[in-house]
Amino acid sequence: MTKAKIGIVTVSDRASAGIYEDLSGKAIIAVLNEYLTSEWEAVYEVIPDEQDVIEATLIKMADEKNCSLIVTTGGTGPAKRDVTPEATEAVCDRMMPGFGELMRAESLKFVPTAILSRQTAGLRADSLIVNLPGKPKSIRECLDAVFPAIPYCIDLMDGPFFECDESVIKPFRPKSK
Repeated sequence: MTKAKIGIVTVSDRASAGIYEDLSGKAIIAVLNEYLTSEWEAVYEVIPDEQDVIEATLIKMADEKNCSLIVTTGGTGPAKRDVTPEATEAVCDRMMPGFGELMRAESLKFVPTAILSRQTAGLRADSLIVNLPGKPKSIRECLDAVFPAIPYCIDLMDGPFFECDESVIKPFRPKSK
């Protein structure tokens, strides 16, 4: 069985310029290491808030690196340079709006400003792309909410089988008939 490839993309002008350390991308990797018991490989990049760069990175991870799952962090707010959702929509074949809806609903339990977040998700060929907020604390909250659906989504796309530590996160897969 081949290792699943998961793209981790931090979208941040300052982190990509080395002004500060990328804690958000590392938080995604840490959470996925807790969730997954199956072998996987991180394809990790830190890039600036530039729509053409985000689009090119997502395309490369999906089409060339064969990442079945691509998780972004950052660029989902209302600031003028926050363009991750636009880049995601531009490269996806179909959108999966339920991911963003659930992440915002979950985040509203913690902060009233969650309604300002524009994260989304979509499908490009054999890849599921999920946008997360940029704050490390929010990453865990949002992944805990949406990850139970991700392994089954990847199954439906004929991707690799994600096995999880069910004491940490329980993926939902329908019972076979």
